[in-house]
Amino acid sequence: MNILRPHISTLVVALGATALTAGAQELRCQVEVNSQKIEGTSKSVFETLQSSINDYMNENRFSTATFSPTERIECRLYLTVSEYEGDRIKGDLQVQLSRPVYNSTYTTTLMNFKDTKIDFEYKEGDPLVYNETSQQSNLTAILDYYAYLFLGIDFDSFSPMGGQQFFDRAQSVVQTAQSTGEVGWKAFEDTKNRAAVLSSFMDNNTSGIRRLMYDYHRKGLDEMVTSPDKGRAVITESLKEIQTIYKNAPMSVALSMFRDSKLDELVNIYSKAPQTEREEAYELLQPIYPTDIERLEKIKKGDEGN
Repeated sequence: MNILRPHISTLVVALGATALTAGAQELRCQVEVNSQKIEGTSKSVFETLQSSINDYMNENRFSTATFSPTERIECRLYLTVSEYEGDRIKGDLQVQLSRPVYNSTYTTTLMNFKDTKIDFEYKEGDPLVYNETSQQSNLTAILDYYAYLFLGIDFDSFSPMGGQQFFDRAQSVVQTAQSTGEVGWKAFEDTKNRAAVLSSFMDNNTSGIRRLMYDYHRKGLDEMVTSPDKGRAVITESLKEIQTIYKNAPMSVALSMFRDSKLDELVNIYSKAPQTEREEAYELLQPIYPTDIERLEKIKKGDEGN
């Protein structure tokens, strides 16, 4: 049974009633491998790696969901290689996910995160093969994990907790990868590895970030085009989820992911808001992000500060 994801051009139709064209992959993923830090080595291995990751993310299907070609999920993987020895590649991966806002040309960032625990073996020419039930390598595990995470977050932004099955699949990837001894997967290894990121969506203390995804985007941003005051009021209310996460788990990576994807956007959202709304948003966010006072002051002042 195919999963239906409301596509943005028909959000005026009741959620769940949208029929999508079958046959297209879910992701439109931009992939870049930066090997400038590596000297004295042929660059062909990194060019092949970039091509292989690009094909893996854009040609495999990671679910039974159906998308029209124009509705594929926009995402980006930017791998910076810091070490290359033998067939071992280490570095960091900047991960970005976005979605369009209904009835506008604006694209909003859903996720912006740097994974600093990238470490895998790759021999030039090795095929990357997707298998839903097993992991070919640590590299394919990392790619599967982010593919499922992208799907989960995207679906959550269109319907309440709509991405649950994809978070469950990401959890299976994490559990299997934990037995390999590879870095980045172990619970409590650090507060910002892949296990911690997934936990921020799955743990009861921090899963309010998922409710925020729906309220902020579907009921907030998507409504602002036709009713700015109504949409913005929902966004302000949704920020209370961040406040709750901070009280429950002040070290949660959910807080830094929200900051990196949303603070600049919030400056624009509140630029024309009444003073009371700007101050409410400021009071909610300032205790959580005290080092981001410059951006928070712009939220507080709105257009008056320009």
